[in-house]
Amino acid sequence: MEVKPITHHLFFVLLTATVRTQVNPEMCRYPLGMTGGQIQDEDISASSQWSESTAAKFGRLDFDNGDGDGAWCPDIMSEPDGLKEYLQVDLRSLHFITLVGTQGRHADGMGNEFAQRYRIKYSRNGSNWVGWHDRKGRQIIEGNRNAYDVVLKDLEPPIIARYVRFMPVTDHSMIVCMRVELYGCEWLDGLMSYSIPDGHLMIYRGLDVYFNDSVYDGTTAERLTKGLGQLTDGTWGLDDFLHSHIYGMWPGYDYVGWNNKSFPKGYVEMIFEFDHVRNFTSMKVHCNNMFSRGVRMFRQATCYFRSGSDWETEPVTFRPTVDRVSQIARFVAVPLGDRTASTIKCRFHFSDLWLLFSEVAFQSGKNNSAWVSFLSVPWDDPTHKVDDSNTRILIGCLVAIIAILLAIIVIILWRQVWQKMLEKASRRMLDDELTARLAVQTQAFSFHHSSLSSEGGSTSNSTYERIFPLCADYQEPSRLIRKLPEFAQSTEHLGRKEKTQSGGSEGAPHYAEADIISLQESSDSGTDSITPVNINLFAGTDSSMKEFPRHKLTFKEKLGEGQFGEVHLCEAEGMQDFLLEDLSIEGNKESPLLVAVKTLREDANKNARNDFLKEIRIMSRLRDPNIVRLLAVCVDTDPLCMITEYMENGDLNQFLNTTYRANNIASTYYIKLIGMAVQIASGMKYLSSLNFVHRDLATRNCLVGKNYTIKIADFGMSRNLYRGDYYRIQGRAVLPIRWMSWESILLGKFTMASDVWAFGVTLWEILTLCKEQPYSQLSDEQVIENTGEFFRDQGKQVYLPKPPYCPDRIYHDLMLSCWRRNAKQRPSFQEIHTLLMDISNI
Repeated sequence: MEVKPITHHLFFVLLTATVRTQVNPEMCRYPLGMTGGQIQDEDISASSQWSESTAAKFGRLDFDNGDGDGAWCPDIMSEPDGLKEYLQVDLRSLHFITLVGTQGRHADGMGNEFAQRYRIKYSRNGSNWVGWHDRKGRQIIEGNRNAYDVVLKDLEPPIIARYVRFMPVTDHSMIVCMRVELYGCEWLDGLMSYSIPDGHLMIYRGLDVYFNDSVYDGTTAERLTKGLGQLTDGTWGLDDFLHSHIYGMWPGYDYVGWNNKSFPKGYVEMIFEFDHVRNFTSMKVHCNNMFSRGVRMFRQATCYFRSGSDWETEPVTFRPTVDRVSQIARFVAVPLGDRTASTIKCRFHFSDLWLLFSEVAFQSGKNNSAWVSFLSVPWDDPTHKVDDSNTRILIGCLVAIIAILLAIIVIILWRQVWQKMLEKASRRMLDDELTARLAVQTQAFSFHHSSLSSEGGSTSNSTYERIFPLCADYQEPSRLIRKLPEFAQSTEHLGRKEKTQSGGSEGAPHYAEADIISLQESSDSGTDSITPVNINLFAGTDSSMKEFPRHKLTFKEKLGEGQFGEVHLCEAEGMQDFLLEDLSIEGNKESPLLVAVKTLREDANKNARNDFLKEIRIMSRLRDPNIVRLLAVCVDTDPLCMITEYMENGDLNQFLNTTYRANNIASTYYIKLIGMAVQIASGMKYLSSLNFVHRDLATRNCLVGKNYTIKIADFGMSRNLYRGDYYRIQGRAVLPIRWMSWESILLGKFTMASDVWAFGVTLWEILTLCKEQPYSQLSDEQVIENTGEFFRDQGKQVYLPKPPYCPDRIYHDLMLSCWRRNAKQRPSFQEIHTLLMDISNI
């Protein structure tokens, strides 16, 4: 008797008993096993087959094992309605499916059959089948145009299913063949269906706001039954329910909602049915709380539990603190007290006129009572009866296996405890190692540092709820950075070079604070380091930069503080008369001029002083209407100061966030946003023409003047306001990782192509009005994991989504091209500027 399936399942139970579930469609995009072979041949079936060589088992995307004719083909002509022939995949458990891929049959040039269009049907139990349709009701999915290319299609909305059928559709009778793959992740909630009252209509200031569950896949009447829909689609509603994450949908689309007047008892009742008996720890409900429009989160939740035919008499009651101050939508966690059930009935009590939900998720583990059924029969055949003479032997073997597994777990946990203790002892050494590796690209483009104060603390070791499923080749972000072969080669090469330049000694990592640009000289690697030297500030082209009298600077406001200096807003008396003609700026000559003054602390080390002087030397050469200008310096005595323009409207991030509203982005305002992007592209085109690399391009580093004039600067690093935009590496180096290209994060490589990547993110910020941080749904560690996916280039990387109202031409032709893995394939700033100019002139 084989016990391997039982032990495998037991180990799986031990690993998943405490899994925390929260599906994110943007993360849940992993191949489920048609290509890789994890899905077995016996789990792939079909309505028919053309021949033995085109059986269902050959319908695997991009897979050729040498047998068969390379695809599944039905034995008769496909019918135009696409409702008869199908290829079926059994995933063995519920999965959250977000993406499908199809391919035709070419059989090394001997075949040319493919499905131009197809439908999808799915089932969670194998008996009730549902036809998939998109959010606008369309069922037909556009397929292949040739037999070779793989065509990937997002399922919007995603589906939750165990069984999936691909059903080819043709315009006329023809032979079709298909190879397929499913992408997603396991549905750990175990939720099979929910039953809720149908959503209501709100009339708000003459506007119809529909709160119906428009993608529900069960029976719809006055009450929705035996299905799943928007409460499990992974899309959370916005703070303002009149707007939606999904472009072009009606007001209220993201939410399912009810009016208090229709419920005399004062509550909405929902019933949730699961795949088996589970121990429930909590339920998370995403609620809207815009009380200015009569919407509040629920006042009380009362949940009843059922494992058999009758409901338990003692419910769990939870009363959250109703927020009467903030109108931000949020998840409310309802503790369920480890209650055991296969069905849960919850009553949510109104605390205002309306109750709006956009997502419900459960955290649970399998019920221990299910182990009884395990010990009596093998897992792969639940109908098999065990011979009485072998029952005792089987139970004894299983108990021994369980004991061994528990012992292994205890040993692993004990080793982890000791490992953490050892890590604490060697933490300082690891910090220095990682910081040195990240900073080794040094003098030309050293990494930014920040002055996170003690109350902020280090975030490098913070825990987070993992969205990426762990796979065999997973490595923690910090180890991923250190172990990539390209990174090791890069650091080894530059390490030898730095050692030679420093006379053989390994000095501390070279410091460079938030420079606006770094000089990039031509070399094989594309980035050459420059040895710090004592700079004659007024030599050559720098002779025009004058020493401004310190006593004429009047402190007005501290803009921010870095690790080695501060940035102040000051009034400069007589600056207009002081400036040369080519540096003159608009303003009343009789009034003091507002300027930004960047200072270097008196106790800064030699490397910091050299970098500061080098930055002055470089900035003094820049003359472009879209680059902030260096006006004067104070370097005769400490502290060293550089005086630059200050734009009266502040930085672009805060300007967009406070000036515009999301519903105003269309029409006239959209043209202004593109005009801002044109100016940034123009400034970057100028920098790239001089082979300068910015390294921190973002809206926080662009200043806004009169008439929407935009100038690129570098002050965002110093502002406490943007502390969250920078990720602290082992408590020391800080990086703007959400704007950085994958090669900059993993290889420490900064080029004009990495600036192009950052421009794509900056453009995304502009078109979203800076209402959220890039990759706001990801933790810093997950952002680094995602850059690892760009490096591996296996189709698992996550891109920033298309902003609302953003034309396809800008998103697909410009933004996505800025984020190409191959840096050489990204557009130049000349090309970006030309494209944006063409769009702005339309």
